[in-house]
Amino acid sequence: MALRVLCFFQPGCMGCMEQAPINAEVTKKLGIPIEEIDAIKNPGYVAEFHLKATPTIIVIVDGAEKERFEGVVHVEQMESTLKKYL
Repeated sequence: MALRVLCFFQPGCMGCMEQAPINAEVTKKLGIPIEEIDAIKNPGYVAEFHLKATPTIIVIVDGAEKERFEGVVHVEQMESTLKKYL
C-alpha cells in the first residue's frame, strides 16, 4: 500500500505555522514523511485537489484520496488517522 500525506500551506498563514511542528512530530513518531506544499507556488495542486483553505492535509492511499482535513489537525487525530493505513 502506497501512502502519501500532503500538507498544503501558504506563507503567513497562522494555522499553517501551527501545523508545521505538529507535522514534524507525527513524522518523527510514525516515520511517515509529510510533503509540505506551498499552495501559492503550486496553483495546479489548488485546482487538482479543489483546495478551499490552508492548512489542508490530504491522505492518499494507492493514488486515491482517503482523508482530508481543512484547518489545524492535532497530533492525536493525525496519528489515529494515519495508523489506519500503515
